[in-house]
Amino acid sequence: MTPEELSAALRELGEPAFRGKQVFTWLHRGVRSFDEMSDIPKPLRAKLAGEYQVAGLTAERKQVSRTDGTVKYLWRLQDGNCIETVLMRYHHGNTVCISSQVGCRMGCAFCASTLGGRVRNLMPGEMVEQVLFTRADSGAEVSNIVLMGIGEPMDNLDNVLKFLELVNHPMGMNIGMRHISLSTCGLIPGIRRLAELELQLTLSVSLHAPDGETRSRIMPVNRAWDVDALFAACHDYFARTGRRISFEYAMIDGVNDADWQADLIVKKLRGMPGHVNLIPLNDVAESPLKPSRRVRQFQQRLERQGIAATVRRSLGGDIDASCGQLRRREMEREREERKLC
Repeated sequence: MTPEELSAALRELGEPAFRGKQVFTWLHRGVRSFDEMSDIPKPLRAKLAGEYQVAGLTAERKQVSRTDGTVKYLWRLQDGNCIETVLMRYHHGNTVCISSQVGCRMGCAFCASTLGGRVRNLMPGEMVEQVLFTRADSGAEVSNIVLMGIGEPMDNLDNVLKFLELVNHPMGMNIGMRHISLSTCGLIPGIRRLAELELQLTLSVSLHAPDGETRSRIMPVNRAWDVDALFAACHDYFARTGRRISFEYAMIDGVNDADWQADLIVKKLRGMPGHVNLIPLNDVAESPLKPSRRVRQFQQRLERQGIAATVRRSLGGDIDASCGQLRRREMEREREERKLC
């Protein structure tokens, strides 16, 4: 709830409206019970506890990388499902990568998050809690948020927009939109809706292939909204917002790492400043797709033609930090336990 929504709810309980702002402030400090709200009268705390709940996540598992300090959380939701959150430490600050859905229905061939499909959307509070509880448990101040964990944010856009309102609120964590990145595999209606809102966040498009044939093979979403329509929507987004788009590109051996594909990216980005983030592919056991051996050559070919291209630094390789891997292992463990029962 926003402070205004909390105030309205408390007025219905016969309480003064200012209590809503107090409760909002406590919630966004990461409290897990109403008893921690020390400036709220005890009778009101009891009344709130009878009407509402605070925390919806509990830590099922936590893994800390010995090499770079990356922390991965497996959270258990109240309905028994699990999601993942990753804390990544950079010299410019700490970034929390959150999930937006339980599972994903996009079906990308190289991603562990989509195995098993989508179970349900996350509510705004469940997304906020990932940031709050990661901050509280790690003791690390959070300066940046990326919606690049499990799920497709544009497939849950109403709840994602409410989440953005909450984390951006000056009475809450007050994390500026320019410090938030939202990733999509190419749901064009969502991109166009974001453009209309003119939010100052960073739009990150999971491209992974510049040609329709390859992209349809590894990303089923391309059959609904093809890559040419996607590039057109990206050009329109930049024209409307003035915000440079980041294009994510997982490098897959023999699939999307040819010179002609680099040249095609250059052609389709012409007239729009874009940044291409090359990602060394994670080797998912269930997938026949393997990491490319041409990452540097591909990067250099883009750069020689004026495209800003970087290679993503790999973090948390020793803790299953890639999206969906820890949740997948937990699902496998639970299946084995059910078999034993």
